Amino acid sequence: MDLDGSRPIWLQLVDDFRLRIVTGAWPTGTRIPSVRELATQSGVNPNTVQRALAELDRTGLTSTERTAGRFVTTDTAVVDAVRRELATDATDAFITALTAVGMDLAQASALLRERWNARPAMPQADTGEKS
Repeated sequence: MDLDGSRPIWLQLVDDFRLRIVTGAWPTGTRIPSVRELATQSGVNPNTVQRALAELDRTGLTSTERTAGRFVTTDTAVVDAVRRELATDATDAFITALTAVGMDLAQASALLRERWNARPAMPQADTGEKS
């Protein structure tokens, strides 16, 4: 993980951990690595990791079982809500960038469809959407 000096590290970890959950790198119901393991992997202080994980607990993405560790929620509605939030943020950034270069909705839609169809095949859950 490349850390950015413009934002607090713990918030960057929250973003990274949320992404791991919504992409299935940390599947629902699974135990996540310990604070020490995550601190070592990320190259940060364990207290920073603990602060990020506490935020995930607060939002319901994870929960701590006193003697068993920390687990990703089994509540798929919570995960889906975070996935939608992340997608909304990405969409808003996309819209802002395209309007800044003078594209309208029709042009942006055509570009999105073109790039969507040109992307490498990625293993993802079937959403029922047709491309």
